Amino acid sequence: MRPFRWFACLLFLASGAAFASGGPLGIDHRLHYDNSGIWKRSNQKVLLYGSIVTIGAGAIAFGDNDKLGDTFWRSVDAMVITGVGTQAMKYTFRRERPSQTDDPNRFFTHGQSFPSGEVAALSAAVTPFIANYGDEHPAVWALALLPAYDAVARMKVHAHWQSDVLVGALVGTGVGLWATRRDSPLVVGWLPGGFSVGYVHHFKP
Repeated sequence: MRPFRWFACLLFLASGAAFASGGPLGIDHRLHYDNSGIWKRSNQKVLLYGSIVTIGAGAIAFGDNDKLGDTFWRSVDAMVITGVGTQAMKYTFRRERPSQTDDPNRFFTHGQSFPSGEVAALSAAVTPFIANYGDEHPAVWALALLPAYDAVARMKVHAHWQSDVLVGALVGTGVGLWATRRDSPLVVGWLPGGFSVGYVHHFKP
């Protein structure tokens, strides 16, 4: 299993043709603005909120009594912790977005660009599934296309720099791996026992 395989591909795509670049990794530059077609902001929102609903519904439905349900709950853990962590980083680094400036080195001002919370959340959501099922079912690796798409889309609409989405992907993937390797899911342990059983198992005849 190589959890960072897709991340290397994303790095190549995001840093390609980098001219007049800057930022902490020396790859940050504005992409051509495009808020249409597949890159439209509304499509990005559908992906993010659809993923949140799917992960939450799957966790509640299947509980923590089998491998699939356990994986859903670990994705819940990863998304929650990643969300808190990336928001704290945004308040700390206060980087301006490409929509606010053409200078990728403007940190500690009044922005919230670094890192990308959406890319981090999607990376966190898919990593437990890739880690648990990727070797047995290689098609599961296709889930990595979700954060990869969102990373490019966020740059296309000038919401983030290249290093924003790369660090976001790294944070989300790292937390996802941590959540996968815990002895048990964290969030499900805080909830009533019915959530651990899951509605599918609870009502199974």
